Amino acid sequence: MLPIVYFTPSLQPQKLVLLALLLLVSCCRTTRAEIDIQNAYSKTDVMIPMRDGVRLYTEIYTPRNQRGKLPILFLRTPYRVAEPDGKFTRYFDTAFREMAKEGYIIAVQDARGRHNSEGKFEWNRPVRHRRDPQAIDASTDAYDSIEWLTSSMANDNGRVGMLGVSYPGWYVTMALVDPHPALKAASPQASPSDYFIGDDFYHFGAFRLQPSAELPYLFDFDAKENARFPYDQVDTYEFFLDLGPLSNMNAKYLHHVSPTWDNFMEHATYDKYWVEGGTLPHLTEVTVPTLNVVGWWDAENLGGALDIYDTMEPLDKQNLNRLVVGPWAHGQWYRGPSEALGAYEFGSDTMAHYQKTIEAPFFAHHLKGAPDPKLAEATLFQTGSNKWQNYASWPPAESKPQKLYFQPNGGLSFTAPGDDQTEEFASYTSDPKNPVPYSARPIMGFWHGMQGSDDPRFGRAGKLWKVEDQRFVDGRPDVLTFVTEPLDGDVEVAGHIVARLFASTSGTDSDWVVKLIDVYPETYEEKPEMGGYQLMIADDVIRGKFRSSFSKPEPLEPGKVTEFEINLRTRNHLFRKGHRIMVQVQSSWFPLIDRNPQTFVDIPQATEDDYQAAEQRVYFSTEHPSHIQLPVVTKE
Repeated sequence: MLPIVYFTPSLQPQKLVLLALLLLVSCCRTTRAEIDIQNAYSKTDVMIPMRDGVRLYTEIYTPRNQRGKLPILFLRTPYRVAEPDGKFTRYFDTAFREMAKEGYIIAVQDARGRHNSEGKFEWNRPVRHRRDPQAIDASTDAYDSIEWLTSSMANDNGRVGMLGVSYPGWYVTMALVDPHPALKAASPQASPSDYFIGDDFYHFGAFRLQPSAELPYLFDFDAKENARFPYDQVDTYEFFLDLGPLSNMNAKYLHHVSPTWDNFMEHATYDKYWVEGGTLPHLTEVTVPTLNVVGWWDAENLGGALDIYDTMEPLDKQNLNRLVVGPWAHGQWYRGPSEALGAYEFGSDTMAHYQKTIEAPFFAHHLKGAPDPKLAEATLFQTGSNKWQNYASWPPAESKPQKLYFQPNGGLSFTAPGDDQTEEFASYTSDPKNPVPYSARPIMGFWHGMQGSDDPRFGRAGKLWKVEDQRFVDGRPDVLTFVTEPLDGDVEVAGHIVARLFASTSGTDSDWVVKLIDVYPETYEEKPEMGGYQLMIADDVIRGKFRSSFSKPEPLEPGKVTEFEINLRTRNHLFRKGHRIMVQVQSSWFPLIDRNPQTFVDIPQATEDDYQAAEQRVYFSTEHPSHIQLPVVTKE
């Protein structure tokens, strides 16, 4: 392993000292042909000081044949920078796969309190420096790091670009809060923005149990390791059902040594903890060119990434804000596979297309002065047709809301219910003792499978369940299905999708899950094994007691018809001629979402007796017309 060089704020290094360490020869512009990274770059490890004296471990990679000053690509992560035996960072195989060929100085850094960095890690550390100039947060750490990088090296051009996926993407978003003047381009990718509203751990008040249970083992127990949840059963559905009420997690596994889990349990409403930890209120202006990236089937941070783009867009006075969405799961655009997700095939190498024609030109333009790639406002992959499309605005002006109404006998139609209907609702029993699984069983770990297992059968479920054939719930009496007749023409959906349910429950609380599905024809010549496939296009949940306020939950009145709005986010999909559009409604989604007791209680304190079966009704009458509102593109 190369020696680590330490610096202190009071002793700024002379530029020639670091130059001797970093500038082996001077830089290069290679072709896009594959290169030998080990021979093309030199590596130096440094400890960069923050304003409070804490030092952050950073690996700096400099092209060996550098001939001029180069910009810096900067990535910050809580997941570990250093590789065994001093090997080069794995990010050369993912985030920097294309851009490393173009000649950049590359810096990757362990976040505060993680792995080789000093200090204390705090999950989702709030922005504090705006209230207290002496405080530190993820924004100040990014600022101080960029200040050091651009003032302590003689071989950079003073321009920095940041990128990262997931939590590293959040670090990019935080860098945009009072950004350093040298930050000239930023790409937050699958960045969370509000963990209670629509990211990894809550969705509209509903607690995402499985990822939330696995998180403490990743962050809370060992700052040097990325640990796994100690599942002792193959099927996590069975594991979490056997666990019982949420209070048993501390009693059996965490024993109150996880501050992250304890915060989840202590803050089960949208209180000060979540408000202060939110990102969006701090994004008050757009001064840095920003490339927001996410995938349509991202199971973790689709909502967060879209909300960041939507928040920045009205603030964008200089036309700097861009959106890219591909047909991907979480991080698939930089990790692969590049041509398919599960059974769904993209028809092209989408990862190469993104990295070579969108991401690399974006950074080259803003950091090196390369030609402007003239990216559209929104560059979006249209699922269904498998085509990349450019939009001057998102959602596009051509899309108009159209209501697709639930009908008797499981029908679904753009025609509103009539007065002559004899059936006004469909019903089912929701039983917390037998919740609807979110994936076909056995359900593996969300991020990791069984501890110590290398068997691919015991791998993670979190990447594929979004594109799983939804026929695995066929025959369950607690899932309502509404479906159109085969379409007599294409239906193009581009924009915001909202489901509005008129529903009642015999309990005092209830979850409502809605899934929008593309049903393939039974005879599908392009790929016969996809015949009848039920491909989920959009999905989400709301916890009923939060229907009016996420901070002040209210019980439901048993038997009273109540309107619930479920935000299904934006999509870009083509329902093709001959396909059918399906909507499924259910009241559990386990163990992705914890079991709702269906009684109005503080769920983290609920006992087994609080969990009660409830009779659910979904209405489709003229007075209570449940429907899903689709943004249908109408072309003149």
